[in-house]
Amino acid sequence: MTLLTPAQRRERNRQEMIDGILQVSRDIMRDKGAAALNLNEVARRVGVKTPSLYSYFPNKMAIYDAVFRKGMEMFAEAITIPEGISGWDCFQYVFEAYMSFAVENPELYQILFERPVPGFVPSEESMAFSIASLNRGREEMAEIIAEIGIDPGVPIEQAMDLTIALSHGITAQHMANEPHLPVGEGRYGSLIPQAVALFKSAWGRNLSDNEVDGAN
Repeated sequence: MTLLTPAQRRERNRQEMIDGILQVSRDIMRDKGAAALNLNEVARRVGVKTPSLYSYFPNKMAIYDAVFRKGMEMFAEAITIPEGISGWDCFQYVFEAYMSFAVENPELYQILFERPVPGFVPSEESMAFSIASLNRGREEMAEIIAEIGIDPGVPIEQAMDLTIALSHGITAQHMANEPHLPVGEGRYGSLIPQAVALFKSAWGRNLSDNEVDGAN
């Protein structure tokens, strides 16, 4: 067993407190909405006085930023297409992963893809991570399109934006109306196969019917 030095123990304890503050903040945001985060409530739940929070975060916006960064890391991992999934199944996976992330992490979904907190703007560091994730997504989409052998008829950037817009729109409606239902159920949660079919019909127009049906 490796013994920690006093400095290492302090750093471990500090990180544990930071993790606890962020988890409690997420719990409050989940229960009451992202904009309802209250430092007095955070301090009460983690068992410290409110001024003690400033030893870890300079202000409430810094907590929001840390939650945003954590959410983006989790989202990037969630929509990374696993090995063994290819062709049009990739679109199905991304749509389902997007909605699953929102259903399982509604507070992160809010802070990432809505504007629930007046005045909150992610830091340059967090935005750089977000943009890097988006760029990786574009590269992945380009590879998928090349693999299927289709021509969306628009630049990759617009193809990516169209995919994001439709997947977000369906997810937003699901979260607004039936957030308690899992992916695949409900008025909007069941629309993913039809959404993928729309892309398949529009972007697969340069293939024969047999090729379109076989490209999955």
